[in-house]
Amino acid sequence: MKKSKLIENQLIKTIGLIMLFHFCHLVNAQQSVGVFLNTPQAFNGYTLFGNNAITYLIDNCGYQINSWESDYDPGLAMYLLENGQLLRTAKVSGSFSAGGLGGRFELFDWNGSLLWEYIYANSTYHAHHDIAPLPNGNFLAIAWEKHSAAEAEQLGRIDAGELWSERIVEIEMIGTNQANIIWEWRLWDHLIQDTDPSKPNYGNISEHPELIDINYIDETEDNEKDWIHLNSIDYHPELDQIILSSRNFSEIWIIDHSTTTSQAAGHTGGNANKGGDILYRYGNPQAYQRGDENDRLFFKQHDAQWINAGTSNDDKLIVFNNLSLPNKSSVDIWQPPIEGYNYPIDGNTPFAPEEVEWNYTENGFYSAIMSGAQVLPNSNILICEGKEGRLFEITPTSEIVWEYINPVNRNGSPVSQGGTPLFNDLFRAQRYGADYPAFIGKDMTPGVPVEINPWELDCEIFDDPVSTLEKQDETLIHIVNNPVIDHLHLYAANSDHTTFKGQIHNLLGEVMKSIEIKPGYNSYSSTHWPAGLYFLVVVDERNRKIVSLPFIR
Repeated sequence: MKKSKLIENQLIKTIGLIMLFHFCHLVNAQQSVGVFLNTPQAFNGYTLFGNNAITYLIDNCGYQINSWESDYDPGLAMYLLENGQLLRTAKVSGSFSAGGLGGRFELFDWNGSLLWEYIYANSTYHAHHDIAPLPNGNFLAIAWEKHSAAEAEQLGRIDAGELWSERIVEIEMIGTNQANIIWEWRLWDHLIQDTDPSKPNYGNISEHPELIDINYIDETEDNEKDWIHLNSIDYHPELDQIILSSRNFSEIWIIDHSTTTSQAAGHTGGNANKGGDILYRYGNPQAYQRGDENDRLFFKQHDAQWINAGTSNDDKLIVFNNLSLPNKSSVDIWQPPIEGYNYPIDGNTPFAPEEVEWNYTENGFYSAIMSGAQVLPNSNILICEGKEGRLFEITPTSEIVWEYINPVNRNGSPVSQGGTPLFNDLFRAQRYGADYPAFIGKDMTPGVPVEINPWELDCEIFDDPVSTLEKQDETLIHIVNNPVIDHLHLYAANSDHTTFKGQIHNLLGEVMKSIEIKPGYNSYSSTHWPAGLYFLVVVDERNRKIVSLPFIR
């Protein structure tokens, strides 16, 4: 009997050593890129991103669905249109040099063939940062507009030097390399100053929040030429309005697109009957002298957009607030006041509201530049922590349910799994639902992950998490992430709402943690567990063992 027990113990140790050897390369190595987490609560779809000449479309497990290769780096945005074509910006050199340089636009078909190309750049203007596709097949683009020191001085600029203003153009694509500019708005037509009464745009700045103070300067900026630095543009089709994000003013602006180009140069006309004046601005009321530093809400924000995801937040606004706190960013959502096509403002107060409605700062994410946030149809939010090349998805209750680290170097090719990417920063990323029209009739068969020498993934696409898990064998407990990094994520798909008990055992059989596993998604911190092989032992309410599942930390 003793001999039998000794043999049994020896056999257990041998099996354990074999399993440990089998997994040792995963235990000793650390995952560095790709999908770190994909749970049933994540919005099932396809994510578009790129930081060099190749644009990638991946599924929730990080497998490539499609890619498009250009001869140019992005400059910086890209969008997948409903017809399956890719519209992207591209970077070309010229007379301007600043972050977000673009100047070229490209249209590719699903198979990667270049259908149309156009350069919008010369010695006086240069496209940059972002574009916004329109329902009519055209798109809006942001462009710097160069003005001489004499021109700036004529409009009351103090210590005038060369100054870059901004313009918005609507571009109609013609043929393979031609375009019509069918609408234009110029910031230069909507300036005010309070220093020189002899100049034509002299006035009381606080009495004219619809105009931009030509002498407002953020003292933290070292490029005074790039005075405004718009970094995003979005369009609302029902309102026929445009939202812009000015990084250097730490404000978002809304303007009217229903005007003619002539009306856009003036102060009347359009649905709001205010021409091209600012209809609404938010984030930094000291920029129009209706507040001070204590009233400031935004700090170098990016990706201002209307929420139109079919959720309760529709028609609210969202931004990635880059410097919300020291070394911490936030995602902010708020409801702007609107009456018809206008945004009321009272007395000498700033535009409402006084505070944002919702603010996410958890989990210590931070990016001083770039970045964005997208509300998804299931009310989750996809966040791009741009400088870190990190994409993650949160629920409305701030749980992280999907996470991905970009494996692509900005100036090179993807890295091998376990290697460290250099400059894998991302301007933004966009998630498209599985029912997006672009995918109709397309081959959506997953390819390989973007990273080189990828590990075998323990990942599943959760179209319907309950029905998918119920098709598994005797257990309804599923380990979502394996290997485990900082948290063990489980999903329990039992339909009778039973809460299971579980124990985490190490390879020596010691209990590391006792847990309760509730129906649905569960998460447990594993930061203090040493690297190694573990077993999740699950029992029911009568302490009967249901299953033992191995995983790696």
